[in-house]
Amino acid sequence: MAVYLYTGTGGGKTTNALGAALRSVGHGRKVVIIQFLKWWKKTGEYKIRKKLQPYYEIYQFGRKGWIGIKNLDERDRALAEKGLEFAREIVREKRPHLLVLDEINLAIDCGLLDVGAVIEFLDEIPAKTDVFLVGRNAPKRLMERADFVVEVVDVKSPKKMIATKGIQY
Repeated sequence: MAVYLYTGTGGGKTTNALGAALRSVGHGRKVVIIQFLKWWKKTGEYKIRKKLQPYYEIYQFGRKGWIGIKNLDERDRALAEKGLEFAREIVREKRPHLLVLDEINLAIDCGLLDVGAVIEFLDEIPAKTDVFLVGRNAPKRLMERADFVVEVVDVKSPKKMIATKGIQY
């Protein structure tokens, strides 16, 4: 098992993990994506799920509507904890080759998940399952636990962000 961690303020962290997921599916490998703090079902990675069955599954554990990082509460904590417990079940029952924990770093940073609990979970994952940990503000302990750490930094971006269907979502 290898743990890949993508963090930083630049865009493309989730996109990178989705690229690895697509590559894995292309080799007939089972992929499970669990998204923390996300709920929107109109993204390409969610909409493709039926076409890529049985190799690709995606689940979301976020409250509907964007309320902002500073407005998270116990409902959000309960959803994040449910997502982590669901990840444990998925690993035990389905034994995916690739597990993507999208925005887990941010969920830890916001206090929704305990970094120690996430590291404990990583230590339980079977050797045949690789893991991608994605999201800004990854804690130092998680970066130390990961095998690969990539920091994504914006070098240049437009002043007005343009969200393009099929690129940003």
